Amino acid sequence: MVNAPTGCGKTFSVYLGSVIQFINQHPNDYQSLKNNGLQLLWITPLRALAKDIGRAMEEVIVELGMQWQVGIRNGDTTTSERQKQKRHVPEVLIITPESLHLFLAQKSYTESLQNLKVIAVDEWHELIGSKRGVQVELAISRIVNSQLSIDHRPQIIEDTNRHRLSTIDYRPISLWGISATIGNLEEAKDVLLSPLCPSPLERGWGEAVKANLDKQINIYSIIPDEIEKYPWAGHLGIKLAEQIVPIIEASTTTLIFINTRGMAERWYQTLLDVAPQLAGAIALHHGSIEQELRLWVEEALHTQTLKAVVCTASLDLGVDFRPVDTVIQVGSPKGVSRFLQRAGRSGHKPGDVSKIYFLPTHSLELLEAAALKSAIEQNLIEGKEPMLLCFDVLTQYLCTLAVGEGFSAQRIYQEVKSTYCFSDITEDEFNEVLLHITIGGKALQQYDEYKKVEIIDGIYKINNRRTAMRHRMHIGTIVSDAMMKVKFTSGGYIGVIEEYFISRLEPGDVFTLAGRNVELVSIKEMTAFVKKSNSKKSIVPSWMGGRMSLTANLGHVLRETFSLVSTDDRPQTMVKGSGLSTVDRRPFSPELTALQPLFALQSQLSHIPAANEVLIEQIEAKDGFHLLVYPFEGRQVHEAMSALLAHRIGQITPITFSISMNDYGFELLSDQPIPVDDSNIYELFTSDNLVADIQKSVNSVEMASRKFRDIAVIGGLIFQGMPGEQKKARHLQSSASLLFKVFNEYDPSNLLLRQAYNEVFTQQMEETRLRTALQRIHQSRIIITFPERLTPLSFPIVVDGLNRNNLSSEKLEDRVRRMQEQLK
Repeated sequence: MVNAPTGCGKTFSVYLGSVIQFINQHPNDYQSLKNNGLQLLWITPLRALAKDIGRAMEEVIVELGMQWQVGIRNGDTTTSERQKQKRHVPEVLIITPESLHLFLAQKSYTESLQNLKVIAVDEWHELIGSKRGVQVELAISRIVNSQLSIDHRPQIIEDTNRHRLSTIDYRPISLWGISATIGNLEEAKDVLLSPLCPSPLERGWGEAVKANLDKQINIYSIIPDEIEKYPWAGHLGIKLAEQIVPIIEASTTTLIFINTRGMAERWYQTLLDVAPQLAGAIALHHGSIEQELRLWVEEALHTQTLKAVVCTASLDLGVDFRPVDTVIQVGSPKGVSRFLQRAGRSGHKPGDVSKIYFLPTHSLELLEAAALKSAIEQNLIEGKEPMLLCFDVLTQYLCTLAVGEGFSAQRIYQEVKSTYCFSDITEDEFNEVLLHITIGGKALQQYDEYKKVEIIDGIYKINNRRTAMRHRMHIGTIVSDAMMKVKFTSGGYIGVIEEYFISRLEPGDVFTLAGRNVELVSIKEMTAFVKKSNSKKSIVPSWMGGRMSLTANLGHVLRETFSLVSTDDRPQTMVKGSGLSTVDRRPFSPELTALQPLFALQSQLSHIPAANEVLIEQIEAKDGFHLLVYPFEGRQVHEAMSALLAHRIGQITPITFSISMNDYGFELLSDQPIPVDDSNIYELFTSDNLVADIQKSVNSVEMASRKFRDIAVIGGLIFQGMPGEQKKARHLQSSASLLFKVFNEYDPSNLLLRQAYNEVFTQQMEETRLRTALQRIHQSRIIITFPERLTPLSFPIVVDGLNRNNLSSEKLEDRVRRMQEQLK
């Protein structure tokens, strides 16, 4: 596992190693050797990375006068290019996890791998903790074992002379992970290298190569001229657009990171409005823009023809745009590692300084800027929890192997068990997956469409061409809402947009996509036809899953930062003079200094919680009784915690609530007094009976049913349709719901059903983190206050509740302005 800060040459360290290995093996004729077979398999999570890495690799090959070929295999690769790669396998193949599984679905994939020397997994910190990471684990287990007989497994012998165990390893493949710094690097190494580990019980195996380098990062906060004492989410950023124009003009190239695609569209338009001189020198980049335009933007970044690009996570990872010397982060990145990753897009070479500006979208986000600086100083970087027992991915993988050369159950069971994800799988569970793909499991035996795999002479194979084709078309673990193409009626493709958004529009409505205002004309099948619009007003599309949640690490530092203000617990230095010693406190950071008026008002009306305190505010207003709790654990944990608290209060007295939350806290709003006081508060926040109470507090069956839809799609239970004719999202959901009910009734122990409930608790409800948060709260000092009006901390949460009532942005802004004036 190679670990180094962004821009220090991790990619070259592994790539050049494989080239040097080849030169050492052929010192006299390395420049003339052609068609050497696949030497290096380079797995990368992003298509945008592939082209960039391929360009860098080809430069090396040309300079060395070698005959190596570099191939790229991903969703953008043409059929003719794939056929060419099949006939003449390149020495280097850069491939995504999905295309790697498609590669394993070929009949002759083992022949293509016979010369393979090195597998490199780039950006492993991005893949681990996702089902794409599980895909990589399974693929590696197959590739490694496809080259080995049982005799070539590593042998461990006792070296009696040195009184220790020595390993004789005859394995011809070396496996390299490339990772930026994450909190659980050792575990990340174990997950990746598990298929090569001599013993499933032996962790900590393999080498970690770390760069002892401190990448210098300069962080600047853009502080508004006036701090609003009653902030609310999202509105402030756009108003600060003029302040970043001088930064863009003073830099060679600037990347402006926005957290959502919808806001990226708005920012692009706003920057053109406030700085028309940037027209032609500024571009937009996100995943819903057509590929040709995205590739043009990436190429323009390399050639330094753009001053700025407004982008989302689509440019997060290690793309080496050398001209980029400045990054602007708009809004909180919600995590330390994401912030560092984005900062590293600037100064992307050894010795260069990374420069990032933080632009808050509401004044309280300045607190997060201060917390981020503190977390980076303390090196508090988040880890990525590896996924375990993803039976949907395993089901898909076994069908992939069955489409290709087929597999022997016992051999593949041992390979699968060698991976970290499936190290605890039992033989009974594996047999149930086999039963599922051969006869449809216990519940679906009567339906031929689920009998996909046949067993011939002990080999599991898919022989039906239609079944094989349908499977190949839907290999992958990224399940998104149905996407619709957006085309001009006059011809020309703009991009894609989610079906649920388009379904809410009427012909004549104007919306923004790829930086253009377009008017909806008609919808035909999975294509929305539009025409250009000169309308000044448009609807900005919203994409599902646009709201990220605060990480545990950033939440922890945020509570510590509040504590600095609450207790004035700043670092102290002793100043000596005139024989007396005095304590000189270091000044507050610029962010905390700017927020002093807000803190003063919060302290006057209520309280500022210290790190060992939890604040609860009870406010009576015209619209009802507000109970506000501030755990600073992130939106996702607050969603589960608020439902849990509402259920437990409901056990005391019959009461109904509306609930809203943000990353700092949550609100329960009722039309009657809420019975929470010193006598029952600790009991309400206990972690006892947590799972049972969660199941009662939320519709866990409905949540599991929704989660099951994705699992059913990945596991091949639901066919999404032919390209361009995908089933509508609601049809997919109804198909999944039907299967969910069938399994609940006739096969309640079904593995995929069990996985759906597990994913709801571990991912959606974050049960482990929720339990930890409740235990922390239970051990903290809980402060209950009764402010006479809304406080600075409560205001954004209350506004979030108004936002959920589907007020248009204009109506919401007017309402909030009136509320602010009344509070002042």
